[in-house]
Amino acid sequence: MAVRHGFVRHGFVRNAGIGERMSKQRSRSGSAKLMAAQGTAERRGRAVLVGTAVAVLVLFAGAIGFGLYRAQQEPASTSVAIPPGATAQGIPTGSPDAPVTLDVYLDFQCPICKTFEERTGDTIERLVDAGSVRAIYHPVAYLDRFSTTSYSSRSSAAAGCAAAAGVYPEFAERLFAEQPPEGGDGLSAQRLIEIGRSVGAGGRFADCVRQGTYEAWSQRLTETASRAGINGTPTVLVDGEQLQDRSPAGLRAAVEHATPR
Repeated sequence: MAVRHGFVRHGFVRNAGIGERMSKQRSRSGSAKLMAAQGTAERRGRAVLVGTAVAVLVLFAGAIGFGLYRAQQEPASTSVAIPPGATAQGIPTGSPDAPVTLDVYLDFQCPICKTFEERTGDTIERLVDAGSVRAIYHPVAYLDRFSTTSYSSRSSAAAGCAAAAGVYPEFAERLFAEQPPEGGDGLSAQRLIEIGRSVGAGGRFADCVRQGTYEAWSQRLTETASRAGINGTPTVLVDGEQLQDRSPAGLRAAVEHATPR
């Protein structure tokens, strides 16, 4: 009986060891399954992230492509007639190789623009003639509300006609000299034609003014200036920096400072 008891005890110990090993195996199997499940979840998570990123890139590329497509399809509807001697941005005078660019935003109905022209116009002309600056004039139409006939727009379009005739500087000087008071009709089309002829504009200048050939160009100039943050006239930029002192001395100093050494 003792032997049998011992056998039973020995057998019990053996059975306990087997159970322990089986428990450990089940534990390891469960851990392996858990790790496998976690790995599968992680792979699925990575797949979702990758798929999302790819979808975002596809949408982004599609948006760019659509924008380019629209840009290629719309030029005909948004193009405007540009005066010979001018660009879509303005009316340049002077050498394109000049070391400094001067941008002048003006409105022919603007009294302060007239004062600026009277005080500083000759200085700009001398700087242009000396090759020190290239001046680009932007005759915007901000002040139509101060006349009963949209004079700002009409005079701006007429300036395009003067640029096409090669007499913009002389024409602009005369327009400021005859600047009408605010609140009135502004200069008539006939008077604009007479001024143009007096400074040498010939050919189709009269028809250009009467037909408003460059009205859309004037509107585009105005919209472009507004989007660029040009909120008033006169605004003068020297190599992109706004000129604070618009006196002749202030302009000369700013140009000298901007000139490469």
